[in-house]
Amino acid sequence: MYWRYLTRAARRCSVHTTSSRTVGWWDHVAPAAKDPINGVTEAFLADPSPFKINLGVGAYRDDKGRPVVLQCVREAEAKIAGSEFLESISASVSTKMVEESVKLVYGKDSDVVKEGRSAGVQALSGTGACRLFAEFQRRFHPESHIYFPDPTWSKYVCSSSFGFLQVLVQFFQVVKCLSDNEIDVQISIFSVIEVQSCVLYSHHNIWRDAQIPERTYHYYDPDSKSLDFAALMDDIKNAPDSSFFLFHPSAHNPTGVDPTEEQWREISYQFKVKGHFPFFDMAYQGFASGDLDKDAQAIRIFLEDEHLIGCAQSYAKSMGLYGHRVGCLSILCVDSKQAAAIRSQIQQIARAMYGSPPVHGILLVETILSDPNLKSLWIDEVKIMADRIQRKRTTLRQNLEKLGSSLNWEHITNQLGMFCFSGLTPYQVDRLAKEFHIYMTQDGRISMAGVTTGNVNYLANAIHEVTRSEQETAKILCSISV
Repeated sequence: MYWRYLTRAARRCSVHTTSSRTVGWWDHVAPAAKDPINGVTEAFLADPSPFKINLGVGAYRDDKGRPVVLQCVREAEAKIAGSEFLESISASVSTKMVEESVKLVYGKDSDVVKEGRSAGVQALSGTGACRLFAEFQRRFHPESHIYFPDPTWSKYVCSSSFGFLQVLVQFFQVVKCLSDNEIDVQISIFSVIEVQSCVLYSHHNIWRDAQIPERTYHYYDPDSKSLDFAALMDDIKNAPDSSFFLFHPSAHNPTGVDPTEEQWREISYQFKVKGHFPFFDMAYQGFASGDLDKDAQAIRIFLEDEHLIGCAQSYAKSMGLYGHRVGCLSILCVDSKQAAAIRSQIQQIARAMYGSPPVHGILLVETILSDPNLKSLWIDEVKIMADRIQRKRTTLRQNLEKLGSSLNWEHITNQLGMFCFSGLTPYQVDRLAKEFHIYMTQDGRISMAGVTTGNVNYLANAIHEVTRSEQETAKILCSISV
């Protein structure tokens, strides 16, 4: 009886102790910072204004601002209706989708395709493909780094309650009424101000979670709003031999600035000299020029120069399959034997992460790419989407120039693809949201798919208003300082 009492007491004590220990298991976990794109969408949806515009989401919209289901997708849906592949993806379907994806990247008649030198697997869109490669890099090159362009998809997003004061410093610099030393002093004043939040997203997060150290290389020049090619080449030359570099082969996100063909050739040559490995994240094939082959030109230049290459592909934008998470990871190898070995390793990584990908999206992509008529229809629809975005670039620039803006807006039409890196400051972006109900990310990236015939005039007037008033303020302050 006595021992029974002690046993019960010990159990009660054990339960009490365990409860006490488990109460604090997750007390130290703070909320994650909001994704900037989701934050833009949430603010847009909460705004009751009939004039509101969402320029944050990187997915295609028609000229009424509506999501689009491509006709090739509708016809592919009809073809796969009642498909027997409901439990897991068929090996033959998966292989066919990968084979057709590889042709889009390297060319249907390339030796890579003929010789089976590409190790490819289906992935959870472009993000999943990048994550698979990052883990593969960690396993087989654990001491390596990855170099990202500055900026890339996405970048540091910081917020501060002193945005307006920081913008005033930019005013002085723009109108050249402060010397470089005076500008440095002004900027140093704000360096002691506490930034409320600063978050890192996307490419950086993917490789960071794979425990691959990240570095950046120069890419975008904010003054000229173009490629800083000289600095980019210097960074390639100065990086340790055999470094990993990530490139956007076309329609760079977020800047819309791409190297020229000649510049890509110089980059490729220098990669040969240094022994670097190029990894391409191709999320917008077709959106830069409307031509799938032209948008793959950078990769094919590296292929001509006999580089080994890695590539992440996504069909989220080009086929409008954002919610289906369909993508492909391919790694170019020296021969088919090496390709088989690498493919098996990537498949093992994928199985540990998520098992197998959703079946429906893969069936859609495989059906479209392997059916000549559907593929031809898709190519035509990609061209239609790219042309509409380019027309809206032209219209937006023309409207700003007609309003008499003193700023140079040539970069709107010089840039390519889904996005326009507008050059708007965080303060101007805040004004657009608060005063004009126009929403975009804090770095001033405009999703051109959200610009329509019905809102482009309103958008141009709003941008002109927020940039004009600050230019006038800057001139007044400079006249006072003089």
